[in-house]
Amino acid sequence: MQGNENARLDILLVEDSPGDIRLTQEAFREANKAINLYIVVDGVEAMEFLKHEGIYTDSPRPDLILLDLNLPKMDGREVLAYIKDDEFLKSIPTVVLTTSDSETDILASYQMRANCYLCKPIRYEVFGSLVRTIDDFWLKMAKLPLQAQHA
Repeated sequence: MQGNENARLDILLVEDSPGDIRLTQEAFREANKAINLYIVVDGVEAMEFLKHEGIYTDSPRPDLILLDLNLPKMDGREVLAYIKDDEFLKSIPTVVLTTSDSETDILASYQMRANCYLCKPIRYEVFGSLVRTIDDFWLKMAKLPLQAQHA
């Protein structure tokens, strides 16, 4: 999977902003056509996806999670804490992708074992470049753990 641009990769985007969802979809479509981008719009839905509950009983274990911090129903910080405390999920690289550049949010995210913290740029061209960088680093260069089989 790693270093193989032809492999299908599953990314979970946890994002509540329709505009940011659209930008992310377009940027990944341009960057890497081998990506399956799954989208959930709040923290509760993210938990259902990751736990294979409700409509997500057949959801894949993502290769990468892109997580906004400021989410409705369940905050992204709570989602991050759950992911990193769960034996099955904690090895999934989780990238905080948010508008907050607060030092408090940055420090707290790393203390909760986020793998990376990125601030969303406002301009589409810069956002597209950031997504290409995420694709190049996390999905082409970095060695990701093999997906564990779940019961």
